[in-house]
Amino acid sequence: MDYTFIELFGLAAGAITSISFIPQMFRGYKTKKLEDVSYYMFGILALGMLMWFIYGVLREAIAVMIANAFGIICSITVIIMKKRYS
Repeated sequence: MDYTFIELFGLAAGAITSISFIPQMFRGYKTKKLEDVSYYMFGILALGMLMWFIYGVLREAIAVMIANAFGIICSITVIIMKKRYS
């Protein structure tokens, strides 16, 4: 299989997965209500994504690095929003 196709497929998968954070972030920003959001869930998710990011660095997998870097930023953003608005 063509390496470029595989990389693009990985980038598309990462983008689709990563945009799943946007509705939660938008709703939290709009309503300023995040009491139902779990610190633990987003903290553990950020830790797992950090590990995936490191794996991507070690394997030189750009799609893994980009998707997980974005996910880490989003997870931390939600945590900060919860702390700020609670």
